[in-house]
Amino acid sequence: MVTKQQLKGLTADADLRRADSLAREIFSDVANKWALLIIEALGERTLRFSELRDEVEGISHKMLTQNLRMLERNGLVARKVHPTVPPRVEYTLTPPGRDLRIAVDAICGWTHQHLGHIESARGRFDDA
Repeated sequence: MVTKQQLKGLTADADLRRADSLAREIFSDVANKWALLIIEALGERTLRFSELRDEVEGISHKMLTQNLRMLERNGLVARKVHPTVPPRVEYTLTPPGRDLRIAVDAICGWTHQHLGHIESARGRFDDA
């Protein structure tokens, strides 16, 4: 988290701690499990909707649609419609989306690194 000193000179929209800030809204959008999994699945690839649904196991058609629209609205995913019958729609990460993927990859790495510790902690907690 950023300190108050680091926030001096920034607009109120940049302060994650403010409930009404744009930064908090963006953070809330992208910090959900489906958005993170979609970003990870896209990686450096371009995928069609059905391919994404296959990659992100357990996501419903509705949730995938909502999250792709949100990611596109925030400029993190680009949507390309090919004029075919039926239309072929492809999704790819934009440069800011690829930058965000670096953080998502770090979260995935952290999860893998600490999975054993977390499993043990859960076991102790659940046994108590």
